[in-house]
Amino acid sequence: MPRETPTTPKPLYTHTAHPHTPRNVNAQHKAERTGFNQRAALLLTRATGNMWCAYLFGGIGVGSLVGVITNNLTLALLFGAVSSYFLQLIFLPIIQTGSNILSRHAELQADEMFATSQHSFADIEQIAAHLTAQDAKILEIEAITQRQLALLIALQQPQQRDAKGRFLPRR
Repeated sequence: MPRETPTTPKPLYTHTAHPHTPRNVNAQHKAERTGFNQRAALLLTRATGNMWCAYLFGGIGVGSLVGVITNNLTLALLFGAVSSYFLQLIFLPIIQTGSNILSRHAELQADEMFATSQHSFADIEQIAAHLTAQDAKILEIEAITQRQLALLIALQQPQQRDAKGRFLPRR
């Protein structure tokens, strides 16, 4: 039986990179909001997006209600003007603009998270394929080892002879 020459082993699996480069969405979002109006809208939205501001607006509403109930025209007009004109006509669009800017940031983060998850999923699939290839190779090596072990055990048993004293072939 001729002896085989050793060859360079072929890899079981070749990794295919998923085309994704993580990006800093915070820096991208900061670069997008360069104007004064956007910065002012964000500042006011963040400043008024808390319960203390809700209590303040509730107090303005109660002050207007007290002015109407007590027939205090000055109090009713003052709180009514602040409530109707300033809060509804001026402040509400500013807060909506700030909310749109913040939702854009959330959208950028969600897109980046999705892309990263897709990248991770592709890597997990490739790892699973690599493990499957390794399992197949391990089973192949185990079968070869079992055959070699059986041959070694057969070689250790004394060889039988026929009636003329010749060795019988091994089984």
